[in-house]
Amino acid sequence: MSEKRIAVIDKKKCDPEKCGKECQSFCPRVRSGDDETVVIKKKAEISEDLCIGCGICTKKCPKHAITIINLAHELDDPIHQYGKNTFRLYGLPVPQKGRVAGLLGANGIGKTTALKILSAQIIPNMANFEEKSTWDAVLARFKGTEIYNYLLELKEKKIKAIYKPQQVDMIPSMFKGKVKEILKDERKILKKIAKDLEIDHILDRKVTEISGGDLQRVAIAATIIKEGDFYFFDEPSSYLDVRHRLMAARAIRELAEEKAVLVVEHDLATLDFLTDVVNIVYGHPSVYGVISSLYPARRGINTYLSGYIRESNVRFRDDELNFKSHGQIFKGKTKLIEYPDLEKKYPEFALKVDGGKFYAGEIVGVFGANALGKTTFMKMLAGVEKPTKGKLEEKMAIAYKPQYLKTDFKGTVQDLLATTTKKFGTQKYKLDVLRPLELEGLLENDVETLSGGELQRVSIAIALSKDADIYLLDEPSAYLDVEQRVKLSKMIRRFIETNKKTCIVIDHDMLMLNYISDRAIIVLGKSGETGHLHAPTKLADGMNIFLKDLGITFRKDPESGRPRANKPDSQKDKEQKKKNEFYCG
Repeated sequence: MSEKRIAVIDKKKCDPEKCGKECQSFCPRVRSGDDETVVIKKKAEISEDLCIGCGICTKKCPKHAITIINLAHELDDPIHQYGKNTFRLYGLPVPQKGRVAGLLGANGIGKTTALKILSAQIIPNMANFEEKSTWDAVLARFKGTEIYNYLLELKEKKIKAIYKPQQVDMIPSMFKGKVKEILKDERKILKKIAKDLEIDHILDRKVTEISGGDLQRVAIAATIIKEGDFYFFDEPSSYLDVRHRLMAARAIRELAEEKAVLVVEHDLATLDFLTDVVNIVYGHPSVYGVISSLYPARRGINTYLSGYIRESNVRFRDDELNFKSHGQIFKGKTKLIEYPDLEKKYPEFALKVDGGKFYAGEIVGVFGANALGKTTFMKMLAGVEKPTKGKLEEKMAIAYKPQYLKTDFKGTVQDLLATTTKKFGTQKYKLDVLRPLELEGLLENDVETLSGGELQRVSIAIALSKDADIYLLDEPSAYLDVEQRVKLSKMIRRFIETNKKTCIVIDHDMLMLNYISDRAIIVLGKSGETGHLHAPTKLADGMNIFLKDLGITFRKDPESGRPRANKPDSQKDKEQKKKNEFYCG
């Protein structure tokens, strides 16, 4: 093993001019006379060869800028490292024609880096970051391996890789024209793909005028219609509702019948439905990532959830992620609010709401496509919108985390959270909110510099910091990886049950909704035109209604307890449809 430990310094946080240089002054090696262990230049630098891995600097750094990892398993030299004391990637996935392969792992662990290497956006440097990378060095490293021929053909430009980026929300800032102008129909299939992805009606609209879901489907279409050999999709389900996720998955699977496809995805239901095989990516976010060998999709997902790779004898997570235990612990039946039948009409949209009740201590999952009136319903409960028909006798205090997040606050995360609640700084707030959402290391960061996942967790913290009767979380899973979604679900359940409040979760991650919800609200209709919000019902009954409307069936995996989408027209799919059991829990 070439390295016994990894030292990474967050260059954004490290600022030697504004601290006491604790990393250097408290280092045992430096104190004993070895000044080369920690060197302070514009930023701190740590020698991984000299570092003893004591971890004192990580605890003493006031900005939480240092991470030291003592490796418990052997690794070859990195495939790519961005610089001294920075993230490094070990291994690469191997694209395979005729199959959809998936990359499954936490945020910040190298999945996007791997896609950029395979699509020739990055030439890997094998940790020799002080010199310019060359394909000759890459080929020498991989000679005799399965991926050698792919890299050789990529270097010689005999193959073409097409890449759909993760951040589709950046498209409007780069292109101001009409949608059809960015769709280069090299394969002469635009008409079919536009229909399959339901973007044919927006082709003449400006890119700056369409929603996030529309942008995602346009980006997927733009990737599929290009002529290439290998296709890479980075988080294709973001911004999409369940119905459109399935549409996108079908379009990508159809592409894989003649091309090689590699997908990064955090929605396990979509990943399971979409992929044939999976590479697990494990390690430590923002420090290092290791890409495993290939697994069949079901086995790979279950291995990832278990946190243990038996073949390599590697445990990369202490706790198993499972979906077996959900449902109320607090069994109170105290009615929090009862609302009558309601209607809300706009010039181009009409919403019908069936009356219902919410109880203290419960979490209600909302299942439905985008633009069906889910948020409008909550605004009526909060008194922000008045119903066209029907009257609410009582108004409830509602804390709302919106779907779209804003970063216009000037200051640090700590400044922002301190303005939202008097509880900030208390031990209870630390244990109930900061620690479960993993925000302690972000408190000194400027809000404007946060990533999508970091901003999401801060927004959830702000909502839960408010004194309210009902907490509405609109798409809290967006930008979060699988582990963060499970931790978030457990944290929300504990918070709601302890405080005997009600939480309504609007989301499109079927596994998260199934895991977290006590009951379900189903919203059906025609997006942007009509919506029918049904009364809260039993989770299993609601799931069955929702999945029947989508025309797909789910069964429960016996090993992990997670719901799995049956492949269309499979034997299990046909059996469940015949029995009218679209959700087999």
